[in-house]
Amino acid sequence: MLSLQNISKSFGGLKATQDVSIEFGPGSLSAVIGPNGAGKTTLFNQITGRLKPDTGRVMFEERDLVGQSSLAITRAGVVRAFQVASLFPTLTVGEALSAAVTSKQRGSWHLFSHFPVTSAKQRSDEIADLLGMADKRQVLCKELSHGDQKLLDIGLALALEPKVLLLDEPTAGMGPDERWRMIDKVHALWKSQNLTIVFIEHDMDIVFKIAQTIHVLCYGALLASGTAEEIRRNQKVIDAYLGSDHHSVSDAKEVQA
Repeated sequence: MLSLQNISKSFGGLKATQDVSIEFGPGSLSAVIGPNGAGKTTLFNQITGRLKPDTGRVMFEERDLVGQSSLAITRAGVVRAFQVASLFPTLTVGEALSAAVTSKQRGSWHLFSHFPVTSAKQRSDEIADLLGMADKRQVLCKELSHGDQKLLDIGLALALEPKVLLLDEPTAGMGPDERWRMIDKVHALWKSQNLTIVFIEHDMDIVFKIAQTIHVLCYGALLASGTAEEIRRNQKVIDAYLGSDHHSVSDAKEVQA
């Protein structure tokens, strides 16, 4: 469905991504990991049109997205969840979702245009129910907890009817319990909506638990791709990013079993 073919991007002498090729199949749940500065966010920016690769192609459903505007890429079905809930401080959750749904229906893609809330209420209610935020429809966005704001960000992305959903550190800034509640929502969303989801995440316990495939970047290059067990045991990944702890924990669990 989404194929990165030898994409590279440099900023002066810094190679942010280097000849990266990755396949994200339809309905897959994939993680992109790596040290700080590895090129993860730059990779997302190239997929979504915020940055144009110097070389390579970003293919989506047999269409090259390179050179397309971010708006055109979103319309095609590749949507990124940004931290935009804070842009609606005086709107309720229901109103913010209705605004996003209406922007999709009208094709205006301008969330701050006047909109008839009632015309989009059914879809916005469906999204709120899906995210477990039905009881927060009347809550102002500015009054939401950090975790609920991030859930609303995902809801606003869902309103744009994505085929591929990109999540950049969906659990960032959360405590342990809130982090796991968020990732459980993401996993349930993936299972119920038949989405292709790609997420960047630093919490390796989360990555190893839910990702079908893990892609490891280091200094802008693709270091490895594989299942959780393959990545956990990959010596190059251990040396560059994981350290020995994850490998040791895995071995200890096997011994206990």
